[in-house]
Amino acid sequence: MEIKIPTPSTFSFRRTIISHGWCELIPFEIDRDKWLLTRVIDLGSTFPITVVLSSTSRAIKVTCSRNLNKRETARVERDVRHILRLDDDLGEFYALMSAEADFGWIGLQGAGRMLRSPTVFEDVVKMICTTNCSWALTLKMVTGIVQNLGPVTKQGRRGFPSAKAMADAPLSFYAETARAGYRAPYLKELADRVASGDLDVEGWLTSSLPTVDLQKQMKQVKGVGDYAAENLLKLVGRYDGLALDSWTRSKFFQLHNEGRKASDKKIARYYARFKEWRGLAFWCDMTRDWME
Repeated sequence: MEIKIPTPSTFSFRRTIISHGWCELIPFEIDRDKWLLTRVIDLGSTFPITVVLSSTSRAIKVTCSRNLNKRETARVERDVRHILRLDDDLGEFYALMSAEADFGWIGLQGAGRMLRSPTVFEDVVKMICTTNCSWALTLKMVTGIVQNLGPVTKQGRRGFPSAKAMADAPLSFYAETARAGYRAPYLKELADRVASGDLDVEGWLTSSLPTVDLQKQMKQVKGVGDYAAENLLKLVGRYDGLALDSWTRSKFFQLHNEGRKASDKKIARYYARFKEWRGLAFWCDMTRDWME
């Protein structure tokens, strides 16, 4: 079964799916040769399904692993729109970028939409798994969680586990199987709180809190510091923070400081003119060559 979802005129499928590392973390799977993005989507009461996303003229083609009823089709369309940020209005951002010689490419190439998971919960789990470690370890942790706890499609692919499924797993699973190290109790506590209703991470998407207060709320989750919170803010549509890490600092040094080290304050000053869009301008600047 195929579904066609119209896309904005400024949308770039390729720039969106490689916007950051999520495309490499299951249940996402990217084919860079054919430019396909595969994803397992949870349908609630029935088996999850596998969808393959591809780009056609002004639309996303969603190829589903089986026929869907009306309710299921609506669920898939909703999740795809969310994942690809199809409803994000980047008009103000593109106008701001077009006035800058070194940033005008962003609107022209349709960059700026950052791939995200169908749920904020999945994004939080994955973000915790990116902190203070190599990408190889992130891949190992996320793969261990999904392959052992995720719901299974009829074809044998695994989806991302629900908060309840992760809460039902003992702490020893996160320490010994997922190899999460010091993050093990953080992941367990996050799942417990979300599953019990004590923590509503999905509410961050529509929160009316000022960004600084929402960031404080995010940092109350154990394992979420400034870096993780500022990245999570980008995934809920707020771009104030730079989310600096060793890789982005090094990239800035190369691009804008002749390879010499610079303070975080200097990096912040460089992008300050972009105000509430500075975090997105920074990330696009750091990843410009990913399509080259």
